[in-house]
Amino acid sequence: MLPRKRAVAGEVVDDDSDNTGTSSIKKHRISSSAAGTETTVNNNNSGSSLGNNSGNSNHSGGSEVELQIMALGDGHPPDIDEDLHSRQLAVYGRETMRRLFASNVLVSGLQGLGAEIAKNLILAGVKSVTLHDEGTVELWDMSSNFIFSENDVGKNRALASVQKLQELNNAVVISTLTTKLTKEDLSDFQAVVFTDIYFEKAIEFNDYCHSHQPPIAFIKAEVRGLFGSVFCDFGPEFTVFDVDGEEPHTGIIASISNDNPALVSCVDDERLEFQDGDLVVFSEVHGMTELNDGKPRKIKNARPYSFTLEEDTTNFGTYEKGGIVTQVKQPKVLNFKPLREALSDPGDFLLSDFSKFDRPPLLHLAFQALDRFISELGRFPVAGSEEDAQKLIFISSNINEGLGDGKLEDINPKLLRHFAFGARAVLNPMAAMFGGIVGQEVVKACSGKFHPLFQFFYFDSVESLPTEAPDSSDFKPLNSRYDAQISVFGSKLQKKLEDAVVFMVGSGALGCEFLKNVALMGVSCGNQGKLTITDDDVIEKSNLSRQFLFRDWNIGQAKSTVAASAAQTINPCLHIEALQNRVGPETENVFNDAFWENLSVVINALDNVNARLYVDQRCLYFQKPLLESGTLGAKCNTQMVIPHLTENYGASRDPPEKQAPMCTVHSFPHNIDHCLTWARSEFEGLLEKTPAEVNAFLSNPTEYASAMRNAGDAQARDNLERVLECLERERCETFQDCITWARLRFEDYFVNRVKQLIFTFPEDAATSTGAPFWSAPKRFPHPLQFSAADAGHLYFVMAASILRAETFGIPIPDWAKHPKKLAEAVDKVIVPEFQPKTDVKIVTDEKATSLSTASVDDAAVINELLAKIEQSWKSLPPGFRMNPIQFEKDDDTNYHMDLIAGLANMRARNYSIPEVDKLKAKFIAGRIIPAIATSTAMATGLVCLELYKVLDGGHKLEDYRNTFANLALPLFSMAEPVPPKVIKHRDMSWTVWDRWILKDNPTLRELLQWLKDKGLNAYSISCGSCLLYNSMFPRHRERMDKKVVDLAREVAKVELPAYRSHLDVVVACEDDEDNDIDIPQVSIYFG
Repeated sequence: MLPRKRAVAGEVVDDDSDNTGTSSIKKHRISSSAAGTETTVNNNNSGSSLGNNSGNSNHSGGSEVELQIMALGDGHPPDIDEDLHSRQLAVYGRETMRRLFASNVLVSGLQGLGAEIAKNLILAGVKSVTLHDEGTVELWDMSSNFIFSENDVGKNRALASVQKLQELNNAVVISTLTTKLTKEDLSDFQAVVFTDIYFEKAIEFNDYCHSHQPPIAFIKAEVRGLFGSVFCDFGPEFTVFDVDGEEPHTGIIASISNDNPALVSCVDDERLEFQDGDLVVFSEVHGMTELNDGKPRKIKNARPYSFTLEEDTTNFGTYEKGGIVTQVKQPKVLNFKPLREALSDPGDFLLSDFSKFDRPPLLHLAFQALDRFISELGRFPVAGSEEDAQKLIFISSNINEGLGDGKLEDINPKLLRHFAFGARAVLNPMAAMFGGIVGQEVVKACSGKFHPLFQFFYFDSVESLPTEAPDSSDFKPLNSRYDAQISVFGSKLQKKLEDAVVFMVGSGALGCEFLKNVALMGVSCGNQGKLTITDDDVIEKSNLSRQFLFRDWNIGQAKSTVAASAAQTINPCLHIEALQNRVGPETENVFNDAFWENLSVVINALDNVNARLYVDQRCLYFQKPLLESGTLGAKCNTQMVIPHLTENYGASRDPPEKQAPMCTVHSFPHNIDHCLTWARSEFEGLLEKTPAEVNAFLSNPTEYASAMRNAGDAQARDNLERVLECLERERCETFQDCITWARLRFEDYFVNRVKQLIFTFPEDAATSTGAPFWSAPKRFPHPLQFSAADAGHLYFVMAASILRAETFGIPIPDWAKHPKKLAEAVDKVIVPEFQPKTDVKIVTDEKATSLSTASVDDAAVINELLAKIEQSWKSLPPGFRMNPIQFEKDDDTNYHMDLIAGLANMRARNYSIPEVDKLKAKFIAGRIIPAIATSTAMATGLVCLELYKVLDGGHKLEDYRNTFANLALPLFSMAEPVPPKVIKHRDMSWTVWDRWILKDNPTLRELLQWLKDKGLNAYSISCGSCLLYNSMFPRHRERMDKKVVDLAREVAKVELPAYRSHLDVVVACEDDEDNDIDIPQVSIYFG
């Protein structure tokens, strides 16, 4: 049976849960009051453990082994709120989420970086987060910490953070510690994170964590100006269960040889993703059944459609047909070194930017030198102080001299000077980026999901500094909330940030993070500044696990309005206007020319390609910088689109997603995705489109009939047949009618259609070439035999009958959800005997786009159907209307996903395809994009480091960075953006960024002459889809002295709104040698 929630004594449990035992793992106390002041808020989260309930787990990325990781709590796993965590579940799977729910984490140091890490962990849903900080809030902290307000200055940082962090997730226990930590305090946690700790103390704590049983994951992270570092130690032997989070790769077998080694060939439906050395298992192999024993086997010589098996199959049975080969994901054991050893023997550094391959060893040295500087002087270097910078360079040089063979040839004093100047500052974009990275590392430590960072990572963004070096006086604090940022960039850039006019498109997960970042940076917070944000969406429960500016009481409200209000709470000086308009051609009266021309920069926070492409075209047209980013699970990318420097977003496109042929989905599915695609299509046809068609007829029968007759095609015929079914043969008046309909649907879908298919194409059928028809990837189906005792069968009928009743407005009786009574009602249904027909045509052409076949007598059939429908209409009660149901995946009480999962799983049984639970079905059928807070935070941090460059102005192409990152691996790949393609003609050159402008309302003759003066002969001028001029048409010469704008109005019927002062035309030109020249768009200004 598909999992259903049932209420038991105030708790929610799964009907299919088999977890009755409790874990013997020691439960740790969270309270540490002996160590100092502690506050605990709102413990809604029951204790949890790994338990032994793995029977119904859904693994997003390969199998996860049930094993003790770190020191987990005991008790029963808490129920996962799938409405809240659905996007995160799509990344992690249930088992990882359960491990997170059992994890207690310490975050020490609540400046900007600590706050970001804590936010990401609380959103992820760990069991508890303990906040440790002995210091008090300063105005300096306002540059990077979104939690604090100026009213918090003077309060303990940890205590001031509790309330706002608790609002993010009431299920997480949040505690505070405000005095010195002892080693013994650390035993309460599975993972500890330090963001503000000296090396001496870090080594002491790390030694304790490393040798603790079980080991405690230790992370040391720092953000110093535009420089950052992370160190991870998860113990002497840490097991990673899933190194990359990807689904195990599979292939459909076409042949296996009897050889040593054996050659395995797969169908060329999709390329294989196997690599040499992978382990695989076989299933469903006919003939060579010895391979179906479940034993993992190693492969080599992996090719796109074949591989060699390290196995002697000479004496195995001869391969006949069928078979699936599936990758077996192997656990990996990592041996971490403690910090004490790793400082002097760091091993390989994780590289992020290949143009800085020599940077990590230098930063490894610099962070140690800074630690020594602070130990000796009791303070950070002062921004702009050459004396302090020289002192840090001197210390670095001394450390370097003692490195022996590891000595660096060049310690880069210029870079160390930048490091010294910004060392005290925690910048928000750096905190956001590193908060995402470190938050993900904590998740890895607590769950064994994804490969940890091993062991040092260093990063810098010195390219973000102003192109003109500020005077030392420019770094001085102004007693403002931006003082930390000013200490890095100077007050001149701060003024540019404050006066920026910004357009942010989207206020979902990316948008919330961006708003927080720009508010802390002071962007659009000056008298001249303004930020416009737009989003036409409203807040849903599933948003709350990562769109952190929203709370549960905001559900149903406009995203942009709530996000803007929250951003003003972070920085009351932010000048922001929130709109609910979709950005597109239909809103160009709102986002008009004047709006675009006034912008400093555009930041996209979108979730679809079409909207991105439209904004990209607008930025191209008005020559505005566009900062683009996106996430997919643990992956993220950023792209800088800078006028005249880089290519635009639309210049390179991902290949379209491969779609399964229609005949595969409807008759020959071979994986669960095909079954779910079919199920979603059937749901929409039965419950949304057909009731909508019925209502269209009932609203205006005459007009509807006329439209169908005019269409006169197979589609119109099919629509009318469905309408007639609803109003006559399958009309429901009682709930028993709905049960009858659902039971007969079961018979039609999973029995009769399959019988017809295998009657038309028997198991021994052959193609026109003589090859077996049912060869891979096709799977031979078998009809089901309905049984009310089968929970899956009965559950399908229940979901289908409830939704059918909803479309007809029929009340649903309480007994409908009672299995025994429902079974009794189903048993009353008389199911007619089915006889396969000989003249049925089943589409097998993979190129076919429709299952409807046109007929010569369609028009006659349509008239006949309309007559029957009009007859049925007369018997309907007055005012009868149906209730079309729009698919909504995020409401677990509406039976939508229950029906889709039921449809898909019954079909999967027909074709012997493994079934899925409702959650997995929701991911696939609901087309849910996997999303987590950590990758979102990292992406927005990286983009805001680029925003400094854009608003400063004057940066070169080599200063900008595009990034692709995968936090699961982890992988960081940063590179210069690609420059735009340059077109040259005579002494001129231009790119996609250029637009040629003619003012003073020219005539057609003046436009042609203007181009002629550039050595270009225009032979065609068009506006939209209409031709204004073509040199081959003699009559077009009569238009020479007309204004181009008037021609557009007369010929192209262009309506120019009052806010528009120009017209765009596309001109086709050739040079004097008759070579075509691709010129920029031409804008004619008439206002």
